[in-house]
Amino acid sequence: MATLPSQADAVIIGLGGIVGASVVHHLIELGWTNLVGLETAALPSDIGSTAHASDFCYMTSHDRLTCYTTTYSQRFFEALGRYHKVGGLEIARVGDEARLAELQRKVASGKAFGTRASMIDADEAVARFPLLERDQVLGALWDPDAGLVVPRSQRVAGELIEKAVASGHLHAFAETPALDIDVRDGRIHGVETLKGYVATPRVIVTAGIWGPIPAAMGGAALPLMPLEHPLIFFGPFETFAGSGKEIGYPLLRDQGNSAYLRDTGDPASTEGGQLELGHYEPREPRLVEPHAILDRHRARLSPSMRDLEIDQVAGALERALALTPVLGELGLDEKHSFNGLLSVTSDGGSLVGESPETRGLWFCEAVWVKDGPGMGKLLADWITLGRPGMDPCSIDIARFYPVQKTPLHVRGRCREIAQKIYDPPVHPREPFASGRNLRRGPFWSREQELGGYFMEAAGWERAHGYAANETRLAAYLERVPQRPAEWDARHFWRVANAEQLAMSDDVGMINLSHFAIYDISGHDAEALLERLSVARVGGDTAIGKGVYTHFLDAAGGVHSDLTIVRLAADSWRVICGGDTGHRDLVWITRRGEEWGLTRWHLEDRSDSLATLGLWGPNARRVLQTLADTPEALDDTAFPFATAREIRVQGLPVWAFRISYVGEQGWELYVPFSYGLALWDRLFEAGVMPVGIETYANSRRLEKSLRLQNVDLLTDYNLVEAGLARPRVKAAAFHGKSAYLEQRRREQQPASLCTLVMEDHHDSHGTPRFPVGQAPLLDPESGEVPVDDLGRRSYTTSIAFGPSLACNIALGYLPAAYAEEGRRLQLEYVGEHYPMRVAAVGYQALYDPRGSRPRG
Repeated sequence: MATLPSQADAVIIGLGGIVGASVVHHLIELGWTNLVGLETAALPSDIGSTAHASDFCYMTSHDRLTCYTTTYSQRFFEALGRYHKVGGLEIARVGDEARLAELQRKVASGKAFGTRASMIDADEAVARFPLLERDQVLGALWDPDAGLVVPRSQRVAGELIEKAVASGHLHAFAETPALDIDVRDGRIHGVETLKGYVATPRVIVTAGIWGPIPAAMGGAALPLMPLEHPLIFFGPFETFAGSGKEIGYPLLRDQGNSAYLRDTGDPASTEGGQLELGHYEPREPRLVEPHAILDRHRARLSPSMRDLEIDQVAGALERALALTPVLGELGLDEKHSFNGLLSVTSDGGSLVGESPETRGLWFCEAVWVKDGPGMGKLLADWITLGRPGMDPCSIDIARFYPVQKTPLHVRGRCREIAQKIYDPPVHPREPFASGRNLRRGPFWSREQELGGYFMEAAGWERAHGYAANETRLAAYLERVPQRPAEWDARHFWRVANAEQLAMSDDVGMINLSHFAIYDISGHDAEALLERLSVARVGGDTAIGKGVYTHFLDAAGGVHSDLTIVRLAADSWRVICGGDTGHRDLVWITRRGEEWGLTRWHLEDRSDSLATLGLWGPNARRVLQTLADTPEALDDTAFPFATAREIRVQGLPVWAFRISYVGEQGWELYVPFSYGLALWDRLFEAGVMPVGIETYANSRRLEKSLRLQNVDLLTDYNLVEAGLARPRVKAAAFHGKSAYLEQRRREQQPASLCTLVMEDHHDSHGTPRFPVGQAPLLDPESGEVPVDDLGRRSYTTSIAFGPSLACNIALGYLPAAYAEEGRRLQLEYVGEHYPMRVAAVGYQALYDPRGSRPRG
């Protein structure tokens, strides 16, 4: 029996699946030589999700990073000779026009993010997959690069582990579960096993459905739950007898039935001679607590293969028989059908990166087979090089606030994610029903009384508009176009646009209590924030001065977009967006640790300071009628981008003169206990409540303002984003050397441009208001422009701007296309719309000189 080393550079818990094996493979490629891998069962694992996975890979999704990891994985499997590229169909049934539109949107996402999906008609779909009943098929998506990992992803995992062991760089231990993780002073120190203790500064958890268990050993919460996934087998299916194939027909997805179908090839192959029907239960998905998974000695088949009752899939079977009648001619193999366990997370994304709770505890969890090698590479790059090859904001475990990782919240959200794995199509603005009313600012009761149309972000309830304003603003509503296409109108309220128009004529207030607010003080506070920030926030920066700035990663990519206000000689207020706030907090604290800065203190004010944005041409006049010292609000006395304490009829308010909506006014910060009183005073003075839609979308796009993790990514630099400052400060800051190099380029590979849609009517004359990200096309070639670094052009943000009466988008364009007046096309639900570049770099379309906020 092999002896457990006393020390390792990293210990992988859950080595035996495709994810753990892929992580090890890529770490060794990057030069790691002293790794230990632990597996509870055999190697490769015979009990995890990889062991029973269907092993198919479709390339296309609505997520840029997932398209990257899947296409990388497909090429990885193919290079190993372990991939059969048979192609894949996704069909829409007759009568399901909504699914057909979703397939058209998915084809557009493929163009945006680099896959080769296309639409085909019903006849071609049946020709490619002859088992289909022609009169059931409306149309289909064809993915030519889809295929199957052969003979099994389990075999690939085993081969990767064998190769790693043979290299001498991995010590692999089967039948060796981790018993405990040694954490001291918030850092990993080692792992305890049945075979002894191994000291290590890093633990990488790739345990799949069991992931929350070792995570808890390491002091961290993992928002993941195992889910039962019915797999039903029919046979014998002899069509490919004697072919030697692992699969004969293309893959088939029937997502309107939450199902997929594939053959298992030659009866003589690994698992051949059958048709496999997979199903995701959309109404009552069966979640399982990780601790409740049976051990292998008690499970009939395997811990991750649970008994299936055919009654639970009766409805899906009936619909499947109508689409593919051959299933009724074959025998249903109940004995070998089962519920396979897979991982779902509370927001549907993978969980990758270093734990916010414990240094040295890394995760690569909730990863499909199709993404295994790609996610393994991302994590290996991240650990080794300090950053992955693509912005990880959508998978970073640090994206969750602690309250979003509590058991009740996780279970509710995981259930919703499980219900929507295949059907219905998920809208880009889709709200969650569970985990609501978790975080509510002090104004919530008043907003509810006004008929607030609430959505949620980072746990906060946010009203996008108010029903009460539909009568009050009837004249403005007449200027807001109807949205006859249901998809465009879903989760959008026209009154929000009317509120924006009224605010620009008078004054409005917007609830901004979702802000993440961190007060940082102490001896090292200035050194920390100066080293983090591109802009100068210390030195001779005046007390009360607010500075819009960014944090960069080491390669000069844009990690954070925020505002910092100096409160005192050794104190600053850091104001972040709610969605990005926890990642920003982790970034701040981790960099401080790495730089040895210890004499500073951070106070999280997010749940104690409420914020109201008071904006409009009459904002100063109204506030002066309520202020104890109205003259202190004059333009010369209270300059733009400064902050100070004021009193509003006695209420203590920290006022920051800034604007994200292009109008004069202030952000008013008030202790929660005074929040309602401030709201009521402003409301009684005639200030109209305005929903967050104006702030987050419509006016933001009219002002060409960028949003972190959407328009601003680590994949692009500040110069490309149009946010480079005229001069670079003398002080050192993180990412400075890369930033200086980027500034020295004669020409940037791409520029973030503002585009307007010149005609928004489809071929039927219906006005369209696109939502979500969509590809930009060269009108002559019909191809997506690609810059010198291989980055493709798509709309990062898009919204209708009521003040300009047009659809406005942001998108990165290669240098050859980044010129004002340049024409492109946008593809949306199968049709093309003319787009014109209105501005290159940061340049507002509404009030381009910026005089209104400074008036």
